Amino acid sequence: MIRSLIAASLFLATAQPAMAKTSIILAGNVIPDADTGPIGPATITVTDGKISAIVKGISKISTAGDVDIIDMSTKTIVPGLIDLHVHLTGDPGGDFWKEATEPAEWGVVVGAKNALVTAKAGFTTVREAGSSQYSAFSLRRGTAEGIIPGPRIIAAGPALAIVGGHGDTTGFTEDVNDLLASGYSCTGPTECAEKVRKASRAGSDIIKITATGGVLSQQGRGLEAHFTDAEMKSIADTAHSLGLKVMAHAHGARGIEAAARAGIDTIDHGTFADEAALKVMKANGTVLVPTLMAFKGVSEGLDKGVYTPVVEEKIRQTLGKVGKAVTLAKQMGVPVAFGTDAGVFGHGRNAEEFQLMVDTGLTAKEAFASATTIAAKVLGMETQIGRIATGYSADLIAVDANPLENIRTLEKVQWVMASGRVIE
Repeated sequence: MIRSLIAASLFLATAQPAMAKTSIILAGNVIPDADTGPIGPATITVTDGKISAIVKGISKISTAGDVDIIDMSTKTIVPGLIDLHVHLTGDPGGDFWKEATEPAEWGVVVGAKNALVTAKAGFTTVREAGSSQYSAFSLRRGTAEGIIPGPRIIAAGPALAIVGGHGDTTGFTEDVNDLLASGYSCTGPTECAEKVRKASRAGSDIIKITATGGVLSQQGRGLEAHFTDAEMKSIADTAHSLGLKVMAHAHGARGIEAAARAGIDTIDHGTFADEAALKVMKANGTVLVPTLMAFKGVSEGLDKGVYTPVVEEKIRQTLGKVGKAVTLAKQMGVPVAFGTDAGVFGHGRNAEEFQLMVDTGLTAKEAFASATTIAAKVLGMETQIGRIATGYSADLIAVDANPLENIRTLEKVQWVMASGRVIE
């Protein structure tokens, strides 16, 4: 009899709907998105991680019940920011040999640290642009379940690369390279399609490829196209057939042009993009993610023994070119979205990218949109994140002033809520 009563009590307890967790933010000013602009004081209600109501003016609130009142009446509330190119599992440095000495699990430890730093900087969604097999996937689950404080993570996992190219294991003897290889290098359209399917099976949210040579890898084969046209088209077509988008690390103009023609969704870096490459990008709806902070970060390490001579030479090739592609992209109508390559420089400095974008000719409004509504659209999440609206995820940050008037105010975020959770 007692067992029956206990069982019945447990059933009733689990059958009752959980009480909704509610937070009410009293905002001195709200900017729902770049196009709407400031709407003045408002009261934002958050229920179970989503925005359930927005009322103009600061309402009188009863403190009865399980309600958190968050007083931001002296602050401006804007949507949580989106960074489309980060490497949470890594920190800056040129020690390529550490790949042979540090276990992949260490990347999760480093990533947990960087996830918190990134969220505190105001970035509530990030696209993780390359990691060991499961480290970013573990972080993704940790932040989604609230175990690790941090942003929403859209994770690529290991990047697809050509054998011996940027993103592949290089810099060691061949027997060590073979032991370290993650299994995502490929040759030929068939094998490349197989590796896309493998990445999808492993849990990738997006496919990352290194379409051209790279600056920080030990191979010195230049910064132009690595994959053949047929290989890149196979990658794009296979990913799209699986409902996945493709992001391409790309520096050289002809490699950028080839990637855009193949149907790659975003060109990340785009350093030497010229008019011909940008014409193809515009025709194919390809988005530029310029990662200007990456170049600022690596240039800060020149002549300090941080990088090998091979890498230093490639860094110098980019100097004087950085940002010119963004200026031309704006002139030609190619969409520009926000990404930084954090990990190449210290995490938490992501918002410094905004001023660099403005320096290329974007307005503060355009730069702000690039990290909110435009970035959300790139992710296919424009009905969930990127603006403050009823039904959207409660990704909110507080700053001291209007970023549409002074974009650098985003460099000093005062308060963060990610998916309805306050980041302490």
